[in-house]
Amino acid sequence: MGRLVTAGRLFSTQRQERLLAELRGQGAVRVRDLARELGVSELTIRRDIAALAERGLVAKVHGGATLPLQAGAAHRPRRATTRFTIGMVVPSLDFYWPPIVAGARAAAAALGVNVQLRGSSYDPDEDRRQIGRLVDDGQVQGLLLAPSVDGERSDELLDWIGQLPVPVILVERQPRRWTPTALEWVRSDHALGMEIAVHHLRRQGHRRIGLVLSRGSPTSAHLLQGWHTAAADLGMSDTLVVRESVALDRPGHREIIAGILADCRRGGITALIVHSDPDALSVAQYCAEHGVVIPDDLAVVSYDDEVAQLADPALTAVRPPKSHVGRLAVELMVSRLLDGNRRPAQRVLVAPELVVRASSLGRTRNVRF
Repeated sequence: MGRLVTAGRLFSTQRQERLLAELRGQGAVRVRDLARELGVSELTIRRDIAALAERGLVAKVHGGATLPLQAGAAHRPRRATTRFTIGMVVPSLDFYWPPIVAGARAAAAALGVNVQLRGSSYDPDEDRRQIGRLVDDGQVQGLLLAPSVDGERSDELLDWIGQLPVPVILVERQPRRWTPTALEWVRSDHALGMEIAVHHLRRQGHRRIGLVLSRGSPTSAHLLQGWHTAAADLGMSDTLVVRESVALDRPGHREIIAGILADCRRGGITALIVHSDPDALSVAQYCAEHGVVIPDDLAVVSYDDEVAQLADPALTAVRPPKSHVGRLAVELMVSRLLDGNRRPAQRVLVAPELVVRASSLGRTRNVRF
């Protein structure tokens, strides 16, 4: 009996060490991801986080944990001698952006930097209001921004941003054209992520693949670029591209999904890549309701990996490096503030990863749905 207790304690310690290692590497962890990777319940991971938080080694946040502002002496990073305050404006404080913010805050804590966070919307006027307030307060020495870069007024907004009196780094954004001001940016390499997804499906035996892109997403242009590149490299048709958002709870969207599946049947399409997770889950649910078996009849790969694992079967997904993007943005800003114009402008792409699950494994049968 004593040996069993010791083994249980050791396993708990191993889990907590793994959690800390993930935090040091990623800046933030999510309960559901760790539970899945370690093969334990989410309640077990929450208890581990609570135990580590009591020791001051992690900070609990909704759905996970981040590095603490003050850690134990053995784990406390050396703080910068110069302390800055950086403003951060993101278009949303839910879905996609929380890991980026968590990564930024983790890097800021390690570097002795304050982050003033503001939530905006996908609206240039609101972007400008939130940015203007931070600058007018005179409390920030730099800005991390994710403005709206699509639409007729995007160039005007970027020109205004380029004239601000403090340095700016764009986060998950880049100008669509050459600009006279050398704006810096750091973002996920979504085009590469799409290429990874296409090549994965090709290795699974798929020769005809379709793409469903969210309407109005800033990511779509990069995904389309990667789609065409991968198709050209593989000698594959890239004709089936659907630019529609598909959510089963919205009027008319079931008909859109039905039309997509009909196009797949007519074109011999055996796999779909869908951006983003909610739309991929809607496609998967519609397939289940109509007897289309994933992956036997149709393989599905999602792009984002926010909730892809909740589908049945769990969806293979491309996971953008959100936490790393946030961390790098802060590190680049601190470098800019310390070095000034002595260092050249930097524009950084960070590679996504593919999380392989059941929805894309195994060779699809002849198209019959």
